Amino acid sequence: MRKLLCAAALVASVMAVPAIPADAAPISPVGTVTASAPLNRALWIPGTAAAYRLTSVTTDAFGQQALSTGELFLPNGTAPPGGWPVISWAHGTSGLGDSCAPSVAGPADRDRDFEYLNTWITQGYAIVASDYAGLGTPGLPAYLNGRSEAHNVVDMVKAGRAYAQQNLPAAQQLSRKWVTIGQSQGGGAAIYTARYATEFGGADLDYRGAVGTGTPAYIENLVSTLAPKLPPVALPAGMTAYLSYILSSLRYVHPELGIDSILTDTGRKYLALAQTRCIFDFENDVRGVNVGDFVTAPVRSLPNWTAIIDDYMAMPESGYDKPFFMGHGLLDTDVPYPVTAAYVARLMANRQPVTFKTYLADHSGTLIQSRRDSVPFVRALFS
Repeated sequence: MRKLLCAAALVASVMAVPAIPADAAPISPVGTVTASAPLNRALWIPGTAAAYRLTSVTTDAFGQQALSTGELFLPNGTAPPGGWPVISWAHGTSGLGDSCAPSVAGPADRDRDFEYLNTWITQGYAIVASDYAGLGTPGLPAYLNGRSEAHNVVDMVKAGRAYAQQNLPAAQQLSRKWVTIGQSQGGGAAIYTARYATEFGGADLDYRGAVGTGTPAYIENLVSTLAPKLPPVALPAGMTAYLSYILSSLRYVHPELGIDSILTDTGRKYLALAQTRCIFDFENDVRGVNVGDFVTAPVRSLPNWTAIIDDYMAMPESGYDKPFFMGHGLLDTDVPYPVTAAYVARLMANRQPVTFKTYLADHSGTLIQSRRDSVPFVRALFS
């Protein structure tokens, strides 16, 4: 998410988006490529030699096989022995509608992300990037659901390697060695992935570590404060948009919560828009709108609310098996520094292999400044 929620919360969604029937789910192994095409040249990371749009099999938030789209970017030159080392990029918030998928529209903050990703492609890393299941494929993306995003990030590495093995020459193959990198929503996805990458990747992949910047944590606690007239004033438009995305997805994945039962007409209106509008347009839609007007009762009054939202989006605090890097800006107002710093403190107390750096920068500035530390960190992971 380009600006990640730091405030109160959000509420329900609107007309339910039906889950994909089990009998319609793919039956091929995760990572199987079901369709491919050259990627629109306007969406290439600068410095890319070739790029492809892939549709492949992954696992969704229901624990079922599903389709996901994504991208494969190849650097210039000839791959080293064993293939190009792989970065699985976890993108930030673009929206929930199919037209918002990065493989269709590019990243939401194109200038920032292309400048950043150019750093990696020009150093000889292949980049794969999942749109996340449901974004450009049937269903609704499970926004900020760490487990499904982790599956998508890992399975995109499998898909990229499978496509290369089937369609590209020996000089353009992808290595088994890979890391994941992400910013904002993608920072959360990358760090969540770091906890499960070895397990989800299996013996076919050689996971080395992760990088997350502007990483959201403990957002479930903020969402859980939402109640009528709380917050008492309208939040910044970005926060309102992100909160709306969360509960739209949460309601889709967990209809048993009954979020619809506490929605006002205002809540139904904006959560309906959340399902289709891309982030910058949606921010304009919700500017000046108070999320406290979305509900008729506190979200905590819904049955099993705390257990369900914690399972849906709480970040792992232990169990990491490879080194990972986190960077955060002291001037970040999208994901406030104290929120993520508290999460890092918990990781360190639990003796997790985290390296944490702070920057005198805002949310986007941290992504750019962090390269001075993350580039050598990743290089060491592949050594």
